[in-house]
Amino acid sequence: MSYRPLAAALLLALSCAQSLAAEPTPDIQLKGKYTEVAVFFDTAIKSDAPLLKYLTSASNGWAAKTLKELAEQRKDLRDLPADIRNRPWESERSYTQSSLVAGRYVSIIRADYNYTGGAHPNRANDTLLWDRQAGKMISIRPFFAELADSGPAMTAIRDAVVADLKVEKKKRDNDNPDMSLVDALEPKLLKIGPVSLAPSTSAGKSSGLSFHYGPYAVGSYAEGDYDAFVPWEKLKPYLSAEGGAIFAGERPKDDDK
Repeated sequence: MSYRPLAAALLLALSCAQSLAAEPTPDIQLKGKYTEVAVFFDTAIKSDAPLLKYLTSASNGWAAKTLKELAEQRKDLRDLPADIRNRPWESERSYTQSSLVAGRYVSIIRADYNYTGGAHPNRANDTLLWDRQAGKMISIRPFFAELADSGPAMTAIRDAVVADLKVEKKKRDNDNPDMSLVDALEPKLLKIGPVSLAPSTSAGKSSGLSFHYGPYAVGSYAEGDYDAFVPWEKLKPYLSAEGGAIFAGERPKDDDK
């Protein structure tokens, strides 16, 4: 009797089981006809009850609204061939804690994924900053003496972001990288891009600011995502007393993903 077919079957079953185990289970999931919306929270967020409650409430509203919008958009497909018309559409949103600073400030990366029948899915990044002590979302403004549009701090931050992005773009395309979208970044907090507190080699501190750009934000879709890092030493002249207390150390090597 040959055991090879049995061994092969067992290996296939194990591979399938591992693949299924690797697929995370949505924390929120809504389904319609050919439409699906899902939300995922990472383990760190799930362990923070007030934060999880806040994000769950916001995400329930987003999921319901998005599912309704997908259903409305699909009405325009009724005249297309069935193989195109019946392709499932989906929207996903995931929340990942990227750092915890001073036991208080939680930086969160929000990643959105959407597929609505086009040539490829679309992705986008955003960030949130949760203040555990205040029990609410805040901005990075309290960490700076001023963050006025085109002011000294925002100009310095913008210049550092642009410089870092240009280094990375040249790594990806040595011949003729397109810098137009990078040069177009404005020294304005609400325009420069999603920002988070970068983790640090010093416990409880932040090593600086990280900016997170999805496809199309500072380059073509094919270029993928970009991160720009501004070390805290460049921020030091502009920090408030609150900011001076949370920044120190260096960016961990494994944070540069």
